[in-house]
Amino acid sequence: MLEMESDTLDRLDLQLLSALEVDARASFSRIASVLGVSDQTIARRYRRLCAEGGLRVVAVRDGYVLGQDQWMLRIRCAPDGALAIAEALAKRPDTSWIGLASGGTEVLCVTRPRHPGDHDDLLLGKLPRTPSVVEIRAQQLLHRFYGGAAGWISKFGALTDEQIAALRPALEAVPGPPRLEPEDEPLLAVLQRDGRASYPRLQRATGRSESSLKRRLAQLRASGAVYLDTEYHTEMLGHPVAAILWITAAPAALHSVGEALARHEETAWVSATAGPSNLVVTALARSTAGLYAYLSGPLGQLEGVQHVETTPFLRRVKQLTYPVPR
Repeated sequence: MLEMESDTLDRLDLQLLSALEVDARASFSRIASVLGVSDQTIARRYRRLCAEGGLRVVAVRDGYVLGQDQWMLRIRCAPDGALAIAEALAKRPDTSWIGLASGGTEVLCVTRPRHPGDHDDLLLGKLPRTPSVVEIRAQQLLHRFYGGAAGWISKFGALTDEQIAALRPALEAVPGPPRLEPEDEPLLAVLQRDGRASYPRLQRATGRSESSLKRRLAQLRASGAVYLDTEYHTEMLGHPVAAILWITAAPAALHSVGEALARHEETAWVSATAGPSNLVVTALARSTAGLYAYLSGPLGQLEGVQHVETTPFLRRVKQLTYPVPR
């Protein structure tokens, strides 16, 4: 189980972050009751985490559940052009998890085309015509082993099973395949910026009644089409080092390796991919020494792993739905 090392956060902060991961729309009073503190304490801690720790709650369309194409792009650039390209990509609504790596010469990006032509326009049109782009590698994401609604912070084990059960929202199963409707767009447009937006605010944006909004949001969450994600700076939890790992596993061991990686404390996201490597992982560590210990220890000893390429993150430019302030 992970342990937090932080000069600014304490166990209650970690419990609050963990509670939001269980139900990001839970009221402060509900969280306070489960954690055994006052509403005012939770509200104050939440505001401080937002101001100092980059905390945001955002709604995310789950491309894996919806069956939508998703791609991991590795864009090698001239050193003086990488940041400009990353910032341009950050403005697109179909991109997420944009970062600079390889000493600032590589842009890493997840793209989720919303329309059939968007992917071709980006990969065959705009990016190849950009003078600073030297090489583009695109790997399609095939299967998620860890990430999405299951967040990394749960690996700290800050909440008891009873607390998790008390916080977990009651969402009834929805018949039929998960899907988004055109009338969901105004609702999602607000929630993608603020997943805790109040129902009066959602009513103003959508023109729908509160009961209708509650029912539809519950349906979207229950089906898995949309999940609420908590974004924050991992540095404040004592894990400032982040890297993307491009892993090649023996085909027969691909699934077992992916499931084993998902259980590792250091992994925040694990997905099978099509491309030169067949797994991509986001790993977090307390230090470069900690990253080395993971690579040479739990990962290096994992049966079925044939090759690992490590790309340390230099800086994040965009998390899920919004650019990271400079």
